[in-house]
Amino acid sequence: MPKRQRNYSIFHPPSLEMSELVKTTLDHDSTDMLIEKWLEHRSNAHDAYHDWFRDVRERKLYHRITSHMKQIIAWNKGEFVPENVFCRTVDTGRLIPLDRTWTTHVYHHHSMSERKLSMLPVVFTMLPELMLLRGMHDTGCDEIYIIVTDLKRQEMDDATEYFKLVCRHCYGQPLKPSVERRIQAEHMRLSHKLLSQHRTPCFPQIDLTLRAILHEKRPRFLVLFSHQTTSYSQIFFTHPSYVPDEEIFYDYPTGCPNPCCTDDCEMIRFPRRGLETAPVLQIRVPSRKKKGGKEGDGGGRTLVKGRVPKVKAKEMCNWIDCDVCFGEIVYRHAHRPRRGDQASSSESSGASTSGESTTSCSSEDGGLEDEERVEGADVVPKKVNHGQLCSKCKLVKYCSPEHQRMDWEEHKRVCVRN
Repeated sequence: MPKRQRNYSIFHPPSLEMSELVKTTLDHDSTDMLIEKWLEHRSNAHDAYHDWFRDVRERKLYHRITSHMKQIIAWNKGEFVPENVFCRTVDTGRLIPLDRTWTTHVYHHHSMSERKLSMLPVVFTMLPELMLLRGMHDTGCDEIYIIVTDLKRQEMDDATEYFKLVCRHCYGQPLKPSVERRIQAEHMRLSHKLLSQHRTPCFPQIDLTLRAILHEKRPRFLVLFSHQTTSYSQIFFTHPSYVPDEEIFYDYPTGCPNPCCTDDCEMIRFPRRGLETAPVLQIRVPSRKKKGGKEGDGGGRTLVKGRVPKVKAKEMCNWIDCDVCFGEIVYRHAHRPRRGDQASSSESSGASTSGESTTSCSSEDGGLEDEERVEGADVVPKKVNHGQLCSKCKLVKYCSPEHQRMDWEEHKRVCVRN
């Protein structure tokens, strides 16, 4: 028997199956076609992006960067095409070109399908922003989600504050009556306001779809798009580490084709001031019970309050197919003699039959920790691999010369001596 669909609630995560919006998916080929069209289409807006990338190259921000997990935009060689522009990822620290494509899922009102309106212009409008945000992540951005609306500026501001409020309180923890009343009142106000202005889709459908995407897909970011000429489109981030760095993007173009426009005239609200202007929707994991409660608590279980999932950035070898993480201790299982061999083992010199020492090493011998024992098996730490910098550009690390050679075909497009 199929599972019964749950009723929509503003206090619980909804399901995407409940959404009445139409989903149009644009594949990788569509993205490639849009990027080629954007590069060929010369206009004031395109030239503004080209000039910004050129200024970033001239400023050479990476000279001030000591951490290899710091965000970087590097365009050191060649013409202005995505394959020559590299971006430091925030999750693995790799320097990867912006020519990686993605799949876009656009959710919109059914009237747009009835009028046979294409979703390609929606993606084309924010293509530079999507390329940069996609380039900031090694994983988790193969799919990008956009909800199309016709919200005006103040309505977009109100919706942004509402989603920040709901995500802060409605996931994984009980609500205080005052907060519950506040959320209900704000949801009702927005619903009535957009209904009176004949906005499509209605606010309950926007709310349902956006929160369902957050809950089920866990994207790095998503976009609430507005095709109103007097409004802007909002980018929501799901963790502070996903927000572009202010040091790089403080003068990022507004996207407006009018050369006399101001910061208030931006078409896409790209957070050029870092966390100060970025709407971050920090989703809390649901409350759960875990073992290990105090004695006498009636079952030995304690309630864990909902909390924002931690995001741990890694520093990895720049070869895309390598899974070596620098700075992490790797353990191996040492050989343990069988029970029948214990007598002879005790008379031996204590050397491992595998040929590797099972004794612990001090931190002076490669930063190793003491030997650990897990579930009856001897576990011995190996040496920590801190990686080796590219001797020419000093922008990337590799775990071995072999992987550096394998990555050279791509890395040579950005590698220059500093």
